[in-house]
Amino acid sequence: MSNPTQSYANHRRGFTLPYAGAGLGILAAACLMGWATFREPNLTNGAVLLLSLASLTAWYCVRAGDLTVQDRLIRAEMGARLERLLGATRRPDFARLTLKQTIALRFASDSELPSLFEAVIAGELSDPDAIKRRVTDWQADHQRV
Repeated sequence: MSNPTQSYANHRRGFTLPYAGAGLGILAAACLMGWATFREPNLTNGAVLLLSLASLTAWYCVRAGDLTVQDRLIRAEMGARLERLLGATRRPDFARLTLKQTIALRFASDSELPSLFEAVIAGELSDPDAIKRRVTDWQADHQRV
């Protein structure tokens, strides 16, 4: 299956259907077991309610962990790209970028990244959405979490 051309208009990615479905199923089970435990408190219902709540917590933590790792990889990737394009002397400026600004800049090609970076550092651009709108040579990312 080929990936469609990515652009500002279609670059956002949400939950995948299986992940969202699993979350809704776990949430429904937790609610159902909460109701059952309230109506008929016993050890079995309480144990299944705790298991449902633990599953819901694990479901959330898996996604949060994946996103944290992805954010760290983006920072490392962008640090290496900016150092390659602008030199090591610009590391302090790179450290001033917020994570959302860094993520927005990653969609820019190597040819336009330096000028966008300078605009962000100069305060001309600060909003990640505005940064992405200024990208003309969009670099697709189809391997996101």
